[in-house]
Amino acid sequence: MHPFSVGTGTPMIGVPLGLQLFTGATVCADPISWFQDAGLISNPSVFVLGLPGLGKSTLVRRMAAGGAGLGNLPLVLGDLKPDYVDMIRALGGQVITLGRGRGHLNILDPGEATAAAERLRRAGKEKERQMVLADAHGRRQTMVSALLTILRKEPPSAREESIIDRALTVLDERNEGVPVLGDLLRVIQEAPSEVRAVALDRGDDEQYKRITEELEASLISLTTGGRLGEVFSHHTDVPMRRDLPVVYDVSSIDDSDTDMQAAILLACWSAGFGTVNIANALADAGLEPRRHYLVVLDELWRALRAGQGMVDRVDALTRLNRQRGVGLAMISHTMSDLLALPTESERMKARGFVERSGMVIAGGLPGAEMPMLTSAVPLSRAEQELLTSWQDPGAWDSGSGRESEPPGRGKFLIKVGGHPGIPLKVELIESERAINDTNKLWHAQAPFPEPDESNPVIGLEDAAKVAHEFDTESHSAAIEEEGAA
Repeated sequence: MHPFSVGTGTPMIGVPLGLQLFTGATVCADPISWFQDAGLISNPSVFVLGLPGLGKSTLVRRMAAGGAGLGNLPLVLGDLKPDYVDMIRALGGQVITLGRGRGHLNILDPGEATAAAERLRRAGKEKERQMVLADAHGRRQTMVSALLTILRKEPPSAREESIIDRALTVLDERNEGVPVLGDLLRVIQEAPSEVRAVALDRGDDEQYKRITEELEASLISLTTGGRLGEVFSHHTDVPMRRDLPVVYDVSSIDDSDTDMQAAILLACWSAGFGTVNIANALADAGLEPRRHYLVVLDELWRALRAGQGMVDRVDALTRLNRQRGVGLAMISHTMSDLLALPTESERMKARGFVERSGMVIAGGLPGAEMPMLTSAVPLSRAEQELLTSWQDPGAWDSGSGRESEPPGRGKFLIKVGGHPGIPLKVELIESERAINDTNKLWHAQAPFPEPDESNPVIGLEDAAKVAHEFDTESHSAAIEEEGAA
């Protein structure tokens, strides 16, 4: 009889996340398993909300690591903290470091599209081959336009878009090997007839120079270390693989460098989803096994505020992830972060990220968030009170002189549509603790660094022993000197 003093069993399909807060039953959940295997959600995506320090990234790392064990490869396409490098490295995955002076990502590199197209041609899959090449061409054009938009603070004109498109086509026909932005600039400067046809210069050289002058100046800035540096103008240092977990470590970029953050996140997303499309095309043709990916977009609020076009880009990803065969995990702090965007259209799109997610997982949140959250996700009064009770900081223990663990750390509520939420507590196992330590820079460091050839004493485990030996030798030397005197 209502109110059901004995609850029903929790879902047992997917990654084990923790224990049900009130019954102690095991709770299993991840967007791919609940979509593909259980049919519990209509969209393989999850949106995680909660105040800082309560374990949002830890929860998603558990999903990603457990999903890897189930065969779903995690892709972290832009780790701004970084929170996922240790996990990906522990899984035997690929860590790609990008940033000023720390690596390059060539936005004109088609990746494995050329090799995949050749495999499809040999297999007689001409339609699929054309689709792979067209997707690679479109991604490169989109990235050039995106960089110009970030650089200028306004999008390129329709004529400039046409010039870029035609110049890329000419570049592919003439260039041997993988082109870079400098090659694209050179094609535009050489003014081939194909490019002049879309520039509408009417055969006038001076008119062509006037039409392409601003575009040429922008490309020069991108290739000679302007505001966005030279990260995108050199050949890719480490190509992304499609058969391993991957993380793009972009944590070296300062939070104040919003233009660079926007550019590099877009480039990582473009490269990542380009790789996913190639994997899907080869699997559709029967040339490779089908792979499913879990794409993680952590600190989403930072990405959305990083520049123009970011909201639209994420909006497109959230609408197409089911067709692309990927699961999507998005993480932010509060609904206020999503609704703090400059335009009403961007705020509506950002709210749609939560509304369209297959599942929403909420941690501790302030009471002021409840009206905004309940407008996107139906929550009962009891569920709202549960979330607000988890927001409090830990109590101060005067005996130990330390703050106790916050009451909401590791506690989350899983919501799917209008169904009652599933409260759970995430418990880490011992082998997970190392990859979930996000406060390494605040730990006390060892008094001595690792040993080196120049000073074999440095690095001994017993630092006190070293100090004692040093003091003893000094004292002995002083006695000898006194005796000699």
